[in-house]
Amino acid sequence: MQEDAHLLSLVQRGDERAMASLYDRYSKVVYSVALRVLRDPAAAEDVLQEIFMQVWRNPDSFIATRGSLGGWLAVVSRNRSIDALRRRRPTEDVEDVALAAPCDLGNEAERNIMMEKARLVIHKLPAEQRKTLEMAFFDGLTHSEIAEMTGDPLGTVKTRIRSALLTLRKAFQS
Repeated sequence: MQEDAHLLSLVQRGDERAMASLYDRYSKVVYSVALRVLRDPAAAEDVLQEIFMQVWRNPDSFIATRGSLGGWLAVVSRNRSIDALRRRRPTEDVEDVALAAPCDLGNEAERNIMMEKARLVIHKLPAEQRKTLEMAFFDGLTHSEIAEMTGDPLGTVKTRIRSALLTLRKAFQS
């Protein structure tokens, strides 16, 4: 995160190499999120270009206290992609559109129960385990990145994540 902040400060001063470094580091994330939402490579590339042009023109739009740059870029990519979907006009007649089959309410209910159980178990984890697990799974950070960010030894980070996962496993097996 400190390296990202440093690169952003260089981008503010017009450093093209710093911008290239940010692009190299995060373009795959931005593109893959856009592609997943849009299902159109050309449209995903447009979103990618828009986002990095925004970073180049206004690097202050990212607020470091709200999270990681990678997470922020992924959210911006998702939101821009959804906006792009909304702007699209239907190209097919309504009669030609195939409607999705109705969902399986049994599977949906089972999924919701499992999600709620996972939320409860995660909420009951010790704060250190919960925070470390969330950083790994929701922020997509590696063990080393978590250790660097928290100042905890790498072994401690790995143990916390493993303990949290074992607790989740036991909860789902019972």
